[in-house]
Amino acid sequence: MASLGDLERSVMDLLWDHPEAATANTLRDALAQADTADGRELAVTTVLTVLARLEKKNLVARERDTRPHRYRAVMSREEHTVDLMNEALGNVMDREAVLARFIGGISGDEAATLRRLLESPAPGRSATEQPEQSA
Repeated sequence: MASLGDLERSVMDLLWDHPEAATANTLRDALAQADTADGRELAVTTVLTVLARLEKKNLVARERDTRPHRYRAVMSREEHTVDLMNEALGNVMDREAVLARFIGGISGDEAATLRRLLESPAPGRSATEQPEQSA
């Protein structure tokens, strides 16, 4: 999964925050209101180019049955983050070292949340696949 550029991230944030499908014009106007274009006015063609890139990355779907076309996020922000984390872990030889480094940088509250999540049944994971409890 490819990383997102600043403008791609801004467009995805808009789509994630407003789950109804949006046109390129609507997104351009929202980007201008959010001042994410660094003071420059974005052309609708620029937004369309960004949307085409996001569609190629399988992050956005285009509704072709409407004119103008409407765009929506294919997955939630959380699902995208999970995909990025899985990709990052899949590209390393020593997953344990990466996980240890990651865990070393989280807060006490986040560590408590992680412990609680590891000890509870995960959605889509059977009881036999749960992590072993240490005695």
